[in-house]
Amino acid sequence: MSAEDFTLIDGETTSQVSARHLDELAARGDRPLAVDREERVACLGLAAAARSAALASLEAPDFALPDLVGRTHRLSDHRGGKVLLVAWASW
Repeated sequence: MSAEDFTLIDGETTSQVSARHLDELAARGDRPLAVDREERVACLGLAAAARSAALASLEAPDFALPDLVGRTHRLSDHRGGKVLLVAWASW
């Protein structure tokens, strides 16, 4: 990886790309792109049509989080029941 390269996160895939390639992705404008130039990392979001389809399905995406004792819980494990998710951030 050269000093000019960035780590690009695209869904579950990561790759090394040049700053020029990131500029080209940003110029296309068909997918949201978040870039942290100081940390040399970028994240490419889903296209608007994919986000719209996910919202229209009314189904929450699956995710996993640990509880206070370290056991992992997945949203899909509770499918069909009610789930209360409490989120907190310090920023």
